[in-house]
Amino acid sequence: MASSLSNHYSSLLKLCSQTQDRSHLKKLHCLILKTLSLSADTFLSNTLITCYAKSDLLSYARNLFYQIPHPNPFSWNAILSAYSKVGCIPQMEEVFFSMPERDGVSWNSLISGYAGHGSRDRAVAAYCAMLREGRTPNRITFSTMLLLSSACSLASLGCQVHCQIIKFGFESYVFVGSPLVDMYSKSGFIREALQVFEGMEEKNIVMYNTMMTGLLRCGMVEDSKKLFREMAERDSISWTTMVTGLTKNGLDLEAIDLFREMRAAGVGIDQFTFGSILTACGGLSALELGKQTHAYIIRTHYDDNVFVGSALVDMYSKCRCIRHAEVVFSRLRTKNIVSWTAMLVGYGQNGCSEEAVRIFCQMQKHGVEPDDFALGSVISSCANLASLEEGTHLHCRAIVSGLISFITVSNAIVTLYGKCGIIEDSHRLFDEMQTRDSVSWTALVSGYAQFGKAKETIDLFEKMLNDGVKPDGVTFIGVLSACSRAGLVEKGYSYYNSMIHDHHIVPIADHYTCMIDLFSRAGRLMEAEDFIKQMPCHPDAIGWATLLSSCRFHGELEIGKWAALNLIELDPNNPASYVLLSSLHASRGNWDEVAKLRRGMRDRRVKKEPGCSWIKYKNKVHIFSADDQSHPYSERIYAELEKLNEKMIAEGYKPDLSSVLHDVCESEKIHMLGHHSEKLAIAFGLIFMPPELPIRVVKNLRVCVDCHNATKFISKITGREILVRDAIRFHKFSGGVCSCDDFW
Repeated sequence: MASSLSNHYSSLLKLCSQTQDRSHLKKLHCLILKTLSLSADTFLSNTLITCYAKSDLLSYARNLFYQIPHPNPFSWNAILSAYSKVGCIPQMEEVFFSMPERDGVSWNSLISGYAGHGSRDRAVAAYCAMLREGRTPNRITFSTMLLLSSACSLASLGCQVHCQIIKFGFESYVFVGSPLVDMYSKSGFIREALQVFEGMEEKNIVMYNTMMTGLLRCGMVEDSKKLFREMAERDSISWTTMVTGLTKNGLDLEAIDLFREMRAAGVGIDQFTFGSILTACGGLSALELGKQTHAYIIRTHYDDNVFVGSALVDMYSKCRCIRHAEVVFSRLRTKNIVSWTAMLVGYGQNGCSEEAVRIFCQMQKHGVEPDDFALGSVISSCANLASLEEGTHLHCRAIVSGLISFITVSNAIVTLYGKCGIIEDSHRLFDEMQTRDSVSWTALVSGYAQFGKAKETIDLFEKMLNDGVKPDGVTFIGVLSACSRAGLVEKGYSYYNSMIHDHHIVPIADHYTCMIDLFSRAGRLMEAEDFIKQMPCHPDAIGWATLLSSCRFHGELEIGKWAALNLIELDPNNPASYVLLSSLHASRGNWDEVAKLRRGMRDRRVKKEPGCSWIKYKNKVHIFSADDQSHPYSERIYAELEKLNEKMIAEGYKPDLSSVLHDVCESEKIHMLGHHSEKLAIAFGLIFMPPELPIRVVKNLRVCVDCHNATKFISKITGREILVRDAIRFHKFSGGVCSCDDFW
């Protein structure tokens, strides 16, 4: 009767353990104590120890073990296994070395405890001790050692274990074969993995899935697809492995097709499948399919899954639907570092740098510590805002947290100082980096290019090539733009040809725009026209606007009209075509044509982007527009401008009236020029910024000729260093000279 009751209790205990029902487990223990003499029933005590361990009630398991008068080997192994699984290494060792006798289960628990909780060397030492003691390893021992070899990238250890697997006759065991295939494929020995796989007489789904994962990891997509089609039986992991692998290998369309096939086959879809297919949708900017997948996610109740939610945020961000991403993010009840980072990166990808900085601050308030990817992303957003103050704070944080050792963070900091006009600090940090990749070099090349330092850009690029670092398309954009801004037409053209023929990089719209700019900025507008006509595709809106801007600067009306007509046809709501062509006509006094173009803008409801400039002072951004009277210190700012204007005129300054696109009298034109947004921002800086600090101004449009000329005079009169970052490049004014040498 007692034996029957003991078996009944044992079944109930196992049920409580499976359901993780701690309350019922404790109550059942109380009932056992009331109805049975537990001290006499070692079997039931062992079952209780195991159940308490599985329910993470280790103190109960330990107390119960020490209450057993005569623990048997199973008792010892039960408490040893409990300590092993939770990583209590000192307690595990104490139990192991106190055991009156040890069997294979004991050794496996010890090895597994070491291997599973970061004690690699002790796991290997325990395995060797087991062999020296004459114990024969079993499939669990070999599987544990192979998993350790894979996790620690110890191919040599894995090969030695493989030899012992053959020696002890376990090479045909599927349970050993799967981790063996995984170990070889993760170590890059895909041929050896295939040999093991093909040598197995019996193969289960797990082994097929492991082999497919290895092939996909090594880029052997066709072999993995063939293996997938050969499978007599597939589970959801098989399908998900293929969808994920296709996505990671850049085959997003194939991944989507396979996902549709998976759904048609009625296979259960989990969070990993959804994550992979959303990544594919984002990679293809397939918004409609992404929305359909989102609807299916809602129907299957995965919408509150943090993994799937993060993938949704990423997908909508890549599809340029940042507001949809915000809604998904806000509805997530649980957020982790991945979801916060997805939203942060999404803002950065969509040009919402201020929101990226804001979400980073919110993340910190919620107690989520940034990783290297999140910190690198927010520093990049600060770089886009030219926000030096926040950027330097984050630089300090990177140093204190140790995240500066990650190349993603270091690259972002190099970019930050380059975009904030402190190219010297950018170069110094680059030199201090212990590891550099192509992104590091490109960040510095682009920084010098934006500063207009063509010689330094070219020298750095040549050094990059000599160091064996392969440039990418972004690197060449920096080099070509530097050549353009320095008027090095032949040099730039040779780099363009080298990019195509030597580095096998297919030009994209940005490269074509750089070449159009290279010719047209130097006044070689006919060559720019010929280059466009020989292009395999038409320029984008930026390319046409670049040509039109140069036509305006050089007074070339006919090519300017051609560029404007193409720009209007391509993007009828783009104000640049109307404004630049109006400027071209205005420079020639064709006011009727100017009026006609303005009527066209009104008819099409096209609005010119208002020019504005901003300057940061004491953690506050002060924004100015032309003739702005709204600032609380307007009177002081305008008074400062009046004083500056008198001194500038005395030094020989003459307003450049060609910058005014209105048919008004000369005095009115002079008045309009005197109140441009960057002049107001500079005046504010002169009043409030300490003399020892440079004045940093950011402008959303290209700086006009008159403001550029005036700022040179201001820097000379005041003795202040003034940095202006416009939509094109950096201008560093000092002592009456600009870093661009008046070529921008």
